[in-house]
Amino acid sequence: MFYHDKKLQYQVRVDKPNPAFAKLLQQAIGGIEGEIRVCLQYLFQAWGSRGPVKYRDMLLDTGTEEISHIEMLSTAVALNLEGATNELKDKVAGENPIVSSILGGMDPRHVLSSGLAAMAVDSNGVPFNGSWVVGSGNIAADMYANVMAESTGRVLATRLWELTDDSGMKDMLAFLIARDTMHQNQWLAVIEDLGGVTSNLPIPNTFPMSDQVREFEYKFVSTNIEKPAPPDARWASGPSIDGKGEFQYEYARPLGQEPKLAPPDVKGYAQEQQMTGGMDKGLLDNIKDTILP
Repeated sequence: MFYHDKKLQYQVRVDKPNPAFAKLLQQAIGGIEGEIRVCLQYLFQAWGSRGPVKYRDMLLDTGTEEISHIEMLSTAVALNLEGATNELKDKVAGENPIVSSILGGMDPRHVLSSGLAAMAVDSNGVPFNGSWVVGSGNIAADMYANVMAESTGRVLATRLWELTDDSGMKDMLAFLIARDTMHQNQWLAVIEDLGGVTSNLPIPNTFPMSDQVREFEYKFVSTNIEKPAPPDARWASGPSIDGKGEFQYEYARPLGQEPKLAPPDVKGYAQEQQMTGGMDKGLLDNIKDTILP
């Protein structure tokens, strides 16, 4: 169950409305680095959380906070669009017929589709994509994904901060940047709470290492055809980060066979020139036999 408060988590003030900046703010709402992504990511991780309840509670708290950030940014978009209608009329009355100039860099859908309000899209108007949401059921894997999400979100927020001279927008973004700082540290603290890097890597740490091809578990494979000398780098030699092996540097070499595939499925309707041999029953027929009574 969720509740809401009519007041914002932090003040949102726009000193001078800027429809073009409203378009940029859309990236922080519906872009891959945006708040919808982290909100849904943390909530879905929480809803599927198994194990100690403290992790579920923490994810629910943070995912719900991110709803507040979507609310703040949506308010900022709306405030930046106020007065855009009059500006639009003035520019339509001008001599320049080019739509991008008429709209002054703003997203036309802010006028046509949302009535001067935020949308669940990025700065190019591309709708939010749910495939960006990571919830694997493995808490360590999810925490690393969360660090990445907060890191790219903080990069975006700092760039937006640089792109505005509006003191109100700078203040709001400075708050969001600060929260991204906390959340990065928070997810890394979970890794530490789970036992730290060495205890959790490789993920999943429940798979027996004896069942993987051990010869290749700590080899860096260089695919550079010029075969440069091994670099003086942490990942090229020395103990592995998880403390369970030694890094090695190796030049790529083929260890498998040349692929040889069967002729095309007769019911797949490839070209006649591709048919190098007959097949009594194709893959599609076999699938039908499996799924149909």
